[in-house]
Amino acid sequence: MGFSDATRAKALEIIARYPADRSRSALLPLLHLVQSEEGNVSPAGVEFCAELLGITKAQVGAVATFYTMYKRRPTGDWLVSVCTNTMCNVLGGQEIYDRLSDHLGVGHDETTADGTITFEHAECLAACDYGPVMTVNYEFFDRVDPDTAVHVVDQLRAGQRPQPTRGARLCTLKEMSLQLAGFAEPREEAMADGPAGDPTLRGVRLAQQHGVSVSGFDPDTPIKSSQGDAAPAQAAGVAANQPARDRSPSGQPAKAHEQALKEAK
Repeated sequence: MGFSDATRAKALEIIARYPADRSRSALLPLLHLVQSEEGNVSPAGVEFCAELLGITKAQVGAVATFYTMYKRRPTGDWLVSVCTNTMCNVLGGQEIYDRLSDHLGVGHDETTADGTITFEHAECLAACDYGPVMTVNYEFFDRVDPDTAVHVVDQLRAGQRPQPTRGARLCTLKEMSLQLAGFAEPREEAMADGPAGDPTLRGVRLAQQHGVSVSGFDPDTPIKSSQGDAAPAQAAGVAANQPARDRSPSGQPAKAHEQALKEAK
């Protein structure tokens, strides 16, 4: 597909955020931008990014296939993910996944016939203390069971936007992708307004309750190194890990690394 003039203008704005000789660093937000228009990253989207950055389609594709947030097939407005990793699974994650799969008539990485929901299992959603969990466009629905999970997807298919347990109100995949590309979401209801969950705050509350604090801690005091002056080693590390040049994808020659290390000794 051809990309709109508005998307092309946003792409140039993204590239302008980076130094001229580091323009390939714009690739991640550019892929989110492409997804905000297409709903996924198509071969045309890969070509669009490669053309703008002056790199190959293979280089773009290598990045787009590495990160799971970039979808390579048409995706619904709502990406529903169910955690089936160890903790959530013990608490019923697989039963939730199976019930939703039967209810929606789709399996992993498949989209419902009406194009509304793309369904997947997730290895871990990093919320073990709220398990079992599912997310909709990466917003959390905590301690769900098969019935509440079905209720959430039924609301989505009916055109509603149920409130997640924590975090921002729901945005569609395209709206979310535009935010991840670095552009503000204009809808007021898209802003985060959910409270932190009790398990997240438990440690802080216990510390307050028992008067626990770090003795003599002053956040304005720099932490001193016990290894002496680390400046030479730090300089060597910076010199030896320069980002790859746009015209030199594999980075700088090894000789430059060796020279930097010698100068730091």
